[in-house]
Amino acid sequence: MILKHLALASFAILSLSACQTTTESEPTPIVNVPFTAPLASDFRSEIAIARYSELLNRADLSPDQQAKLYYDRGVLFDSLGMTTLSRIDFNRAVKLKPDLAEVYNFLGIQHTLMQQYEKAYEFFDSALELDEDHEYAYLNRGIALYYGDRSGIAKTDFSAFLARSPNDPYRVLWVYLADAKVNKEQALVELKTNATALDDSQWAFQLISLFAGDMSEHAFLSGISEGVKSEQEYAQRLCEAYFYLAKLHQAAGDKYLAADYFRLALATNVHEFIEYKYARLELELMAGDDAS
Repeated sequence: MILKHLALASFAILSLSACQTTTESEPTPIVNVPFTAPLASDFRSEIAIARYSELLNRADLSPDQQAKLYYDRGVLFDSLGMTTLSRIDFNRAVKLKPDLAEVYNFLGIQHTLMQQYEKAYEFFDSALELDEDHEYAYLNRGIALYYGDRSGIAKTDFSAFLARSPNDPYRVLWVYLADAKVNKEQALVELKTNATALDDSQWAFQLISLFAGDMSEHAFLSGISEGVKSEQEYAQRLCEAYFYLAKLHQAAGDKYLAADYFRLALATNVHEFIEYKYARLELELMAGDDAS
C-alpha cells in the first residue's frame, strides 16, 4: 500500500510538472479498450411480461397453456437478468408439463451458475432424454462439466455440439477451452485443424486467430467495431470479446487482468449471452480461490 501511494504521489508531481510546461495537451482515454454504454433493458420484454402475467390470471387456461406462458415469461425474466423470478417460472412450467426439454436446459444453466453441478447434469440429461437433438443442451452440459472440473467429458459434449455446425467459431473455441485443460499443445493443434472449416470473414473467426496466436490482442481489440450496425450488436460483440480475452489471460496466469476483462463483460449488461452469465461465475470462482 505504501509503494502504491508513493507511485501515485510521483505521478501527481509529474502531472503537475507537465501542466506547467505544456500549454495544451491531447485528451487520453482512461480505459484503453473499446467500450460502450451498458445495454438498456428492452421495454418490449417488460411489456410482454406484463401481458403474460395478465394471461396467467385467466381461469380457462389448460395446464399446457399455463406451462407455455410460465416458460415464455421465464425466458423474458432471464433475458433481463431476473434469475430468481425466471427460475420460479421454469419450475412452475415443468411441474405443469414435465416434458418441456427447453425448461430443463434453462434450469441446468441456472444450477451451473449456482455451482450445483450434479443437479445441473441431471437437468441437461433430462433435456436430452426428451429431445436428443437439443443441440444447446450439449453445449450447456459441456459447460457445466467444464466448470465441474470434468474437462475430458466436457470435450465429448462440445465435440457433439461442434459436429452439428462445424463452421461455428464459438463451437470450435469451446472444444479448445476444454481440451486445453487436459493438453494445451494438442488442443492448439486441434484448434487449427477445426479452424479450416470456418469462414475467416466472420468476426468471430478473429477469436480463433487470437487463441491460435495468429493475431495480437491489440489487433483484435482494434477490429471489434468493424461491420457493427447497431449499439446493441456492439455491446453483444464486446461482451463476447471481453469474456474470451479474460479466458486467454486466465490461461496465461494473468488473473488480475482476466478478472478485469470478466468485469468488463458484465458491464455490457447482455444478460442473455452465456459469456455474460459465465463471466459472473468466473469471478465468483476466482474470489473463492483467493479466499481459500
